Amino acid sequence: VGPETKGERIRIEGRIFDGMNAPTRDILVEIWQANAAGRYDHPADRQEDKPLDPHFRGWGRTGTDFETGLYAFETVKPGPVAGRRGHRPMAPHVNVWLAARGINIGLATRMSFSDEAEANAADPVLNIIEQPIRRETLIAQRSERGGEVVYTFDIHLQGERETVFFDV
Repeated sequence: VGPETKGERIRIEGRIFDGMNAPTRDILVEIWQANAAGRYDHPADRQEDKPLDPHFRGWGRTGTDFETGLYAFETVKPGPVAGRRGHRPMAPHVNVWLAARGINIGLATRMSFSDEAEANAADPVLNIIEQPIRRETLIAQRSERGGEVVYTFDIHLQGERETVFFDV
């Protein structure tokens, strides 16, 4: 994001844990998201009633830090978007894709926001996950640090707290 990008500035950060609950240190993390108005900067997004932001690309890529395992993105909080089927609104979310050695294909998941409880409760994608405890693996927790809004989204590749991944 730059100084002219519209929307609430946020930081998304977290760690990615393996099956032994150890942080990984060599994973590529990529995100795609709508802008603050809820529109993707992509030709397939037909929400013409929502403006594009010429100062926002809508995607980013980083790696986990080799020392700490932490990944981080500086972005804006996305707005709600219309879903594909019946245009039911989807809660604000960020699409996440992981790639690394040992992962034969990329893993796709999605991050929702803890302070969007009402929108999350109505979200068609979150509602296909039957167990509430599994649904919670897709919710990033909001905090503030030094006047900055931070959403922490830890991802578990395996184990008891395994994050929900999608076959896309």
